[in-house]
Amino acid sequence: MSGGLFRSPPPRRALDPGVAMAALPMPVLALDAHDRFVFVNHAAEYFFGISAGQLGGLAIGDLVRPGHPLFGLIAEVRQGNLIVVQHDLAFEGPRLAREGISVQGAPLPEIADGVLLVLQDTSAARALDRQLTFRKAAQNVTNMAAMLAHEVKNPLSGIRGAAQLLEASVAEADRELTVLIRDEADRIRTLVDRMEVFGEKPSERGAVNIHRVLEHVRRLAQSGFASSVRFVETYDPSLPPVLGNRDQLVQAVLNLVKNAAEALTEAAMAGAEITLITAYRHGMRLATPGGEQRAHVPLMVAVRDNGPGIPDGITQNLFDPFITSKAAGSGLGLALVAKIVADHGGLIEMESRPGRTEFRLFLPMANDDSAPAR
Repeated sequence: MSGGLFRSPPPRRALDPGVAMAALPMPVLALDAHDRFVFVNHAAEYFFGISAGQLGGLAIGDLVRPGHPLFGLIAEVRQGNLIVVQHDLAFEGPRLAREGISVQGAPLPEIADGVLLVLQDTSAARALDRQLTFRKAAQNVTNMAAMLAHEVKNPLSGIRGAAQLLEASVAEADRELTVLIRDEADRIRTLVDRMEVFGEKPSERGAVNIHRVLEHVRRLAQSGFASSVRFVETYDPSLPPVLGNRDQLVQAVLNLVKNAAEALTEAAMAGAEITLITAYRHGMRLATPGGEQRAHVPLMVAVRDNGPGIPDGITQNLFDPFITSKAAGSGLGLALVAKIVADHGGLIEMESRPGRTEFRLFLPMANDDSAPAR
């Protein structure tokens, strides 16, 4: 054969399965017959908030409450010697609080009655689904605002004008009806005027100190509708400025605080408390329309209350216009929040259960050359 000698490639080294599992991005743990940890990867250390060295002396029962569905899954794996999957589990304990966790259990032949568990956090997928839902709600509000402004305000002016003309010419007994028509026309116009804030008018944006926004909202609330509520501030003082419009951010946070205060007041909560939180969440990125870029939204602003929580029946459509659990509510406050956050390229997350409701806004960071917002 002409040419150089054919050389076979050097044999590949066999990959240690333990090394492969240690590198996996989802938590992987192995348990012995007594449910003690015999292996955890780095992701599992992060999930439980405990180092591998500390976990080595513990059993799964030291971290998960008795009667948790996880123990049923483990027992089923051992009894049937088969793979078992369970979805949407919540892990709550002294060291962890996670929801929406899928767990896959499988027999571990190398250890008698050993079980291998792989955990997958589906909250990121849910956050993406909520992101799409909130953006759709914001677009619905924009479309509705344009429709109302165009289709309602002009004929409404005619109705009100006609009522005014009739008021001067009808008998005293009928004048009350013309006044009623005029007042109702004014009420509808006020509602339409409120909807116009959802329009597509561009707004100036710049560097905004979000802590000054929160302080302004707190002072407004405590001097009015939330005078009986205790405020707690948990701020990250090193947080960089938000790229946004100050007035719109004030409106968004004010609506969230007002909703929280009203929920606490309606429930007549003893020890009513609203917590304002800021934090930096490195790695929070959102796909922009078209999917070509990902916007960095690391600045988190949260409003938390210790009220009764939001009814389950409205949580999926909470940000749609005219959806509310309040007898006298218009259902526009949270729709406006969704619109403002979407216009800023951000994301809203909501978590609610009795005793704790939290709205989290993730917003973009201002560049060094961003001008201060007005």
